[in-house]
Amino acid sequence: MRVELSGVTQGRNAEDLPATSTSFASGSVTLGVAETEQRPTVLGLIASGRMRPSTGTVTIDGRADARALRRRVALVDAPGVSDPDAGVPLVGVVAEELMFAGQRADPLAARRWLDERGLRPLASTAIADIEPTTRLRVLCELAVLRPHVEGMVVTAPDRHGGQPLDWWTLFGEFADRGFAVLVVAGRASEWAITHADVILRAEATEQTLRNSLGAFDERTAAWAQSGGVGVDNA
Repeated sequence: MRVELSGVTQGRNAEDLPATSTSFASGSVTLGVAETEQRPTVLGLIASGRMRPSTGTVTIDGRADARALRRRVALVDAPGVSDPDAGVPLVGVVAEELMFAGQRADPLAARRWLDERGLRPLASTAIADIEPTTRLRVLCELAVLRPHVEGMVVTAPDRHGGQPLDWWTLFGEFADRGFAVLVVAGRASEWAITHADVILRAEATEQTLRNSLGAFDERTAAWAQSGGVGVDNA
């Protein structure tokens, strides 16, 4: 499956979404950049066939077919559209999504689903209090349970905080499973992802420094306990 957006805009004078072109395909993850509070959701709605753009085109496998797009592409965690209510416990979110997927959706089935993924201790935790990457993994796993879903559009994962490289790696796992993934996020996340090597080197340097300081602190403590006698000679 391949979805292509060409010069799509939304709103009068493109105020809701300036001209945007991107594409996403089975087996890959693509980052679509949109700033401000509203534009990520607008782009997500258009890319998943749930909103018609003011101008521009959206095609799936070379055809303009919004119905097929809605059927085959899940819209995940879009603010005010498909995100779960903040106060709902995780087990409730799972039960609701299992229902949408046409599966058994009672509390026992939801808890069993969480058990299988090692998340049972979080069952009663409000979804708003779930660690960002765990939240996104749960919502994506539930989304791809729906019949006919071959891809997903994840909207503004950076609004939850956390490290962009963590959720980017997560979405790459879904791409490796054959799904088409479009992630809509801001420019700060784009920078973090495109400069991943710089960030990883900085983190490695920081860890090396911490290890060195830890070793120094241990030697200092040993020196103090020895009454000032050289550690090597004690």
